[in-house]
Amino acid sequence: MDELAFTLIFLLFLFLFLGTGIWVAISLIGVAAIGMMLFTSRPIGDAMATTIWGVSSSWTLTALPLFIWMGEILFRTKLSENLFRGLTPITQKLPGGLLHVNIAGCTIFAAISGSSAATVATVGKMSIPELRERKYPEKMIIGTLAGAGTLGLLIPPSISLIIYGITVNESIAQLFVAGILPGIMLACLFMGYVSIWGLVSGTREKASASDGQSRFKDVIQLIPVLILIFTVMGSIYTGIATATEAAVLGVVGALFLSALQGSLNWDSFRESLLGATRTSAMIAFILAGSTFLSLAMGFTGLPRSLAQWIGSLELTPWILIFALMVFYIVLGCFLDGISSIVLTMAVIEPLVRQAGFDMIWFGVFLMVVVEMAQITPPIGFNLFVLQSMSGKDMAFIARAAVPMFLIMILAVAIISVFPEIATYLPDAMRAKSP
Repeated sequence: MDELAFTLIFLLFLFLFLGTGIWVAISLIGVAAIGMMLFTSRPIGDAMATTIWGVSSSWTLTALPLFIWMGEILFRTKLSENLFRGLTPITQKLPGGLLHVNIAGCTIFAAISGSSAATVATVGKMSIPELRERKYPEKMIIGTLAGAGTLGLLIPPSISLIIYGITVNESIAQLFVAGILPGIMLACLFMGYVSIWGLVSGTREKASASDGQSRFKDVIQLIPVLILIFTVMGSIYTGIATATEAAVLGVVGALFLSALQGSLNWDSFRESLLGATRTSAMIAFILAGSTFLSLAMGFTGLPRSLAQWIGSLELTPWILIFALMVFYIVLGCFLDGISSIVLTMAVIEPLVRQAGFDMIWFGVFLMVVVEMAQITPPIGFNLFVLQSMSGKDMAFIARAAVPMFLIMILAVAIISVFPEIATYLPDAMRAKSP
């Protein structure tokens, strides 16, 4: 049986399972088991147990639930309220006014959450009512939230970057620092768009009636969060702590910050722990299923054969990158970001390495492209979050997100032409290590 038949069989069963509403992880394990039965004589149970235990016992993977827990703790604090109040005096004089709070707030929360959906929900629950009350256009409110909310996938501690690093066996710490400058660049591009819109429309926030001392107190509320961010990321960059150790530091800091704000009690602690457990279990289950599927595909020789076939097309690196961008955008219309990454890396990784791309750079490229998929219907998860928060229909939200989608395409082009934006900090980090 040739590789085309193998591919069709795997895809047929995968889409059959996913189309019937079966969990993604169960679908992956089911397809892998069918592949093992059809194409190998190896005992399925033994292979599954060995593979799933191998991926589940990874020390690097322990950073995942800890960073998720840190975000869950802060999600239950007064952080969104403090972000809005603290950023208002800083952004209100810019063209576009308080729409910049959406972008700056999402950027800050992305650096402590690692989750795109949590970023949108946390910032949106405070900013949407406030901006509506101030008569900002609905499309700009929702569009800026949809775009900036995706920064949770790129700015560390990104959950998706952890999954990518584990899948391709690259340093989580280097991937984290690689996402910093591109994340800031993308946030600046979003703010530049809002500023241009503000200049054209003449939208500018009126000066606050509160006195200077009150505004200073509002800005001061941002300092504890910023200290937590710089402490976690600084410990990784300087080599003082690994990504896992920095995650422990982040959890302790989040608990302290929550206690400082008076938000820490037994109920919030229990809810944050249960929320982190549910999310971590779901992601670990998907990762285990994808690893088992990769093993089954490996027995057929499919990844190697596909890589050789695509290599025989003699695509230039630029055409390959463009093709991968289109591929992941289309795939993101039907799968969430984490599933897209773990499902495809068995085939995509050898192609990218063979083309000579830096895997750290490719991780950043992949995060931006997967971000774009977060705001494309019908499965763009950020769109669902915004729909529940805003009460608008999906078509309206998708149209509002189009300018941000185009800005992300521009960001992909920039980091492709200037890869040093993503590789400078990891290179500096490697140079500092003994």
